[in-house]
Amino acid sequence: MPTSRRHFLTSIAATSAVATLTQADLIASDSATQPTASQPISCNSYTWNTFYGRAKKQWMADPDASLKEYVASGFTAYEPGVSNLKEVQDLGPLLKKYNLAMPSLYVNSTLHNRDKADASVALALAIADAAKPLGTRIIVTNPDPIKWGSPDNKSDAELEEQVRNLDRLGAELRKRGMTLAYHTHAPEHRAAAREFHHMMVASNPDHVKLCLDAHWVYRGSDNSQVALFDVVKLYGSRIAEMHIRQSQNGIWSETFTPTGDIDYPRLFALVKTKAQPLVVMEQCLETGSPNTMDVVAAHKQDLAVAKTVF
Repeated sequence: MPTSRRHFLTSIAATSAVATLTQADLIASDSATQPTASQPISCNSYTWNTFYGRAKKQWMADPDASLKEYVASGFTAYEPGVSNLKEVQDLGPLLKKYNLAMPSLYVNSTLHNRDKADASVALALAIADAAKPLGTRIIVTNPDPIKWGSPDNKSDAELEEQVRNLDRLGAELRKRGMTLAYHTHAPEHRAAAREFHHMMVASNPDHVKLCLDAHWVYRGSDNSQVALFDVVKLYGSRIAEMHIRQSQNGIWSETFTPTGDIDYPRLFALVKTKAQPLVVMEQCLETGSPNTMDVVAAHKQDLAVAKTVF
């Protein structure tokens, strides 16, 4: 699960694709972009992956056992990471069985490579079409880097190819009454955050919204809250979703706390002046994270604390 932003939003012209939409399409899409205030706090599957991994288990190896623990933690909404159509189809009966909402899902994509982009966009749309009847309205994607773990940055030509495909995917989702939320990890914030900014500046704001993963923006910007808050000031009106995660002295905490390396009450106060995003817990573990409680206890605490902030 997986930069800074922009003074340039007002310079973006609406693309011709928007003109082809009816007034009803526009109203439906705009209302789908912003969740209601009553939307429950959701949780991404990746955090459960990390806790299960620490316990030498595999998340969703036994779907019933996994989701029993999930609902025992108190969460009533779920954001899975999905890699193929079958995973969505298999989730349908499980969501009903455990009375879980799935307002969003996360899907990887390869958009900077012209030879792979068409297939990647088609897969994301097929996943979206299967997920929409299950209540999903936000599709989160983080376009793949050149290579995970590599210091290599994309060329200007690759960034231009990527934003064309990102915008194309967002336009198609908007026609379906769904929202594309662009997500970043640390690599997009390297080199003056040129990849991140170009995805935001060169895309149509009606097609491409933002999944603000606060800690990846913070970490990718050399542990800078200044950069994180600037991102919200520049692109706040496009935030459709927030991934929340806390750290202490640069290491991800075992449980979410309002303050630490990131001041979440202050951050969310600013976000709320610009948007009403879906809030998704993603309090993952990494090397050096504390190990004091099991996955259910940790997530119960995460949810209880998050409700005091969001």
